[in-house]
Amino acid sequence: MRLAQNQADWYKDTFDALVENVAGVVLGKESVIELTFTTMLAGGHLLLEDAPGTGKTQLAKSMAATLQGTHSRIQFTPDLLPSDVTGITVYDQQKQEFEFHKGPIFSSIVLADEINRASPKTQSALLEVMEEGRVTVDGVSHEVGSPFMVIATQNPIEQAGTYRLPEAQLDRFLMKTSIGYPAHEFMMKIMSGSIERNASGRVEAVITQEAVTEMVELAGGVHISEAVLDYMSKLIQFTRDSKDSRLGVSVRGGIGLARAVRAWAASRGRTYVLPDDVKTLAPSVLAHRIVIDPEAEFSGVTGEKIIEQAIAKVAAPQDRHQAA
Repeated sequence: MRLAQNQADWYKDTFDALVENVAGVVLGKESVIELTFTTMLAGGHLLLEDAPGTGKTQLAKSMAATLQGTHSRIQFTPDLLPSDVTGITVYDQQKQEFEFHKGPIFSSIVLADEINRASPKTQSALLEVMEEGRVTVDGVSHEVGSPFMVIATQNPIEQAGTYRLPEAQLDRFLMKTSIGYPAHEFMMKIMSGSIERNASGRVEAVITQEAVTEMVELAGGVHISEAVLDYMSKLIQFTRDSKDSRLGVSVRGGIGLARAVRAWAASRGRTYVLPDDVKTLAPSVLAHRIVIDPEAEFSGVTGEKIIEQAIAKVAAPQDRHQAA
């Protein structure tokens, strides 16, 4: 069912309230917070490539509190086992039956810290839950619930003892972005002590988890015209045809972009997607899915640069009514 204008207005007001609530803790990072909530409302997961101490845990905790949800943090290490993430089945001698003990993955917002430090087997266990929304242990499936979002982090500087995420696993993250260090004025506030250490603990809920599920469903009703779909498809094809790419954006990436721009358009109070929505989200949604040719990578070519080229060279629909 197509999104009605009154629903879009409610969606925008609620989205703005969510962002404002978290922005009171994660200072000066409204754009990153917007991308994070867009990822969640599009039913996806987020990969943050950041140095330690940039506020990733505060972001996850404050998001969970804003949604009346639960939060867990998993510190990935080389000796972490899949069962440490998903949970285990334990035999209860008194009841004389097996009981499933849930792992930390059973939370609304899961912070998977330094995911590239875990073994490929443990990484795969996490990514399977992300894709399926359930955990299967000893042949029994356990739903993780809704809303459910994984915010995974990896350190771009320290690579010793890490396992690089394979392209097929990177493709399962709807967006990839970076929080970065705070601006000068916010850094001064933090150092002056005016911001309490556990600021996320005072965050109050804005909406219920049921309302979040409703927002996810409403975002699916945002209209994407044939002209905008054609534009998105041509951008993706550009990444596949580029001489600098070894592998372009996948079909999953195209589907992810469509989901993301719908949620983004609704957060702007619109019932339809504009080409500008696509241009805004394309770098975060598509760039990390491109495999760069080794020679081009040595020359400094990145996925972001290929997306920039695509946006510059692929003509976008000019008629607003055509887009709507």
